[in-house]
Amino acid sequence: MRCGDPGQTQGVEAGRRQPQKGRSTVTRPRILVVGAGFAGVACVRRLERRLSPDEAEIALVTPQSYQLYLPLLPQVASGVLTPQSVALSLRRSEKYRTRIIPGRAVGVDPKAKVCVLRTITDRVVDEPYDYIVLAPGSITRTFDIPGLTDHAFGLKTLAEAAYIRDHVITQLDLADASDDPAERAARLQFVVVGGGYAGTETAACLQRLTHAAVKRYPRIDPSLIKWHLIDIAPRLMPELGERLGRAAQDDLRRRGIEISLGVSIAKAGPEEVTFTNGRVVPTHTLIWTAGVVASPLVSTLGAETVKGRLAVTAEMCVPGFDGVFALGDSAAVPDLAKGDGAVCPPTAQHALRQGKRVAENVIAALRNQPMRPYEHRDLGLVVDLGGADAVARPLGVELHGVAAQAVARGYHLVAMRTNVAKTRVMTNWVLNAIAGDDFVRTGFQARRPTRLKDFEDSDVYLTPEEVRRHVERAAAGPAA
Repeated sequence: MRCGDPGQTQGVEAGRRQPQKGRSTVTRPRILVVGAGFAGVACVRRLERRLSPDEAEIALVTPQSYQLYLPLLPQVASGVLTPQSVALSLRRSEKYRTRIIPGRAVGVDPKAKVCVLRTITDRVVDEPYDYIVLAPGSITRTFDIPGLTDHAFGLKTLAEAAYIRDHVITQLDLADASDDPAERAARLQFVVVGGGYAGTETAACLQRLTHAAVKRYPRIDPSLIKWHLIDIAPRLMPELGERLGRAAQDDLRRRGIEISLGVSIAKAGPEEVTFTNGRVVPTHTLIWTAGVVASPLVSTLGAETVKGRLAVTAEMCVPGFDGVFALGDSAAVPDLAKGDGAVCPPTAQHALRQGKRVAENVIAALRNQPMRPYEHRDLGLVVDLGGADAVARPLGVELHGVAAQAVARGYHLVAMRTNVAKTRVMTNWVLNAIAGDDFVRTGFQARRPTRLKDFEDSDVYLTPEEVRRHVERAAAGPAA
């Protein structure tokens, strides 16, 4: 069956929802976009620009009414940027007409063309659709490591970034107040797991924060502050290539960050972490950034997956499911530029462009026109290590130091969607460079210790069987 068959879609829709009072008896097709990340927002904005209001209704499902600029979260955690700088409001402009549904998609029934939502008031409701674009993103990948989810922090949400900043500054405050040498040493050791971009940037940015802050704590010996960056891989950020990867390692080690490769976590506790090589590190801070997995939403469809991501065609259709498109971190989109069966990496660069292409394909399906495959040649990589330290490989050109930093920050400014966000970020960068950090601990969440398992709501999703039962009960009405 061809993805997005308009004939069948209209047939299914005809008996589902009565037209609202004052509207035409002809119901407009409904396009439901799940997820307000790079992919989802890019899709919605392109749909709004290319479709007239009479052609379709557009709705966006998201727990928050903002788009999170995820690549800059390490700078929020370190206090270089304020949280508001990387949270781009979805309601700021008056010209957008998409209906924002505040909630989380917890299941999809492709046969009934219904998406099951859990609203922010914790009600479970059904949202029918004609076309659905699945861009729910990813969650932190964890393993069956004793104590990991109970004692580690993640860095996938704005709340986590703000919480980590408070937590790190709290450790400095408590170490400064303590007269116990063992407690002081434990509070001043920090462990980051994950040698990819997120983990490397997180360790680099937070190390700069503590290095600057310790000057304000006269009772703390700066040599006691130790940052550990560990990864099971043989080298950091292998996508950068050997030379740039080694340059990044050298920068971090020069700043005092201890890097351990071929090592992971065997056990995590509230006051110590055990490495797989047997080493025990006393610490109250374990930050876990060892990769991501697709949102649990993808498993509710009962569709084929590739390493946990939905298998899709080059047009980003889910085979065998009419009107269902998927993209971004949750879809294994073929990378036609690389070929040989490669799939696109879960990066903002691809998600942004996939969002625009999938919007064009939804429009093509609506208008009974041929769809086009997604193809994009990677433009390169940027890694901001804070200050003047950075590595970048734009268009295959290897850069290190100030030049790489200029490219990295320039890329982020270009990628941000609104001029307001660009201005906020630039202003924060300038203020931080001139005035430094204030080392403010807000304490908003201090009364409730929170760890990785508490932030991402990975346990709210339904199984395919639960989705079908829920939809069938809802269709049967109150008497059922």
